[in-house]
Amino acid sequence: MNEQENIHYNRIAEAIDYIREHFREQPNLDEVAEHVHLSPFHFQRLFTEWAGVSPKKFLQYTSVQYAKQLLKDKQATLFDTAYETGLSGTGRLHDLFINIEGMTPGEYKNGGEDLSINYSYSGSPFGDLIVASTGKGICYMAFADNEDEGFKNLQSHFPHAQFKSMQDPIQQNALQIFTQDWGKLKQVKLHLKGTAFQLKVWETLLKIPMGQLSTYGNIAGEIKNPNASRAVGTAIGSNPVTFLIPCHRVIQSSGTFGGYMWGTTRKTAMIGWEAAKVLF
Repeated sequence: MNEQENIHYNRIAEAIDYIREHFREQPNLDEVAEHVHLSPFHFQRLFTEWAGVSPKKFLQYTSVQYAKQLLKDKQATLFDTAYETGLSGTGRLHDLFINIEGMTPGEYKNGGEDLSINYSYSGSPFGDLIVASTGKGICYMAFADNEDEGFKNLQSHFPHAQFKSMQDPIQQNALQIFTQDWGKLKQVKLHLKGTAFQLKVWETLLKIPMGQLSTYGNIAGEIKNPNASRAVGTAIGSNPVTFLIPCHRVIQSSGTFGGYMWGTTRKTAMIGWEAAKVLF
């Protein structure tokens, strides 16, 4: 790191510390830029380049993490949470959660208490699956070599939901991806919760055609955040719907397949199976 890069790094580190210490005051771009002695325009560009997100988005992430702690650990009311986080009211808290978490503050607080989820087990060319759905679409799909362990993992994603063991038409349609021409299937609906960044990454994965591969760097470029390869990798690793959202089609820029939540052998088999489908 040269001297100029070292100066930039120190300023961004100082800005991050300032935002974390003063997030309850909800400082704007001008205030943080002034603190590190940069123009707002230069600071915005520099912060995004080094941190991978804009100063505003970093402030939002920091605020939401604190709000989540108040809601879940301290069981604070929505009004008190908004006040303690420095937001002007519950409306802003609601908008912030929808933008970052993909759910309302109330939904986060009750952990899916009002959510009804059907689930079932099914075979696939790559091992047994647990598939879960709400009335809106597939909310979870994962390899489950052990049914009890698979159900416990599902419960950990929706700790207070009501579960029913049954295979519904939403699940049946989604599972046909392994046996029918994907282009002839009815549209598979997904009901996902995640941060705005995660949802953007998952949406980009859906655009990778069967039989083709992409890299973490390419995905970061697709979402207009070229320095966020590591964050992209984290979002891909949090994918709650295996195969339907094809995180197995993302490899390292070196050409090696890289890791996979359900094992590199399974990832290799999936890539080969799809390549054969395209060729033949």
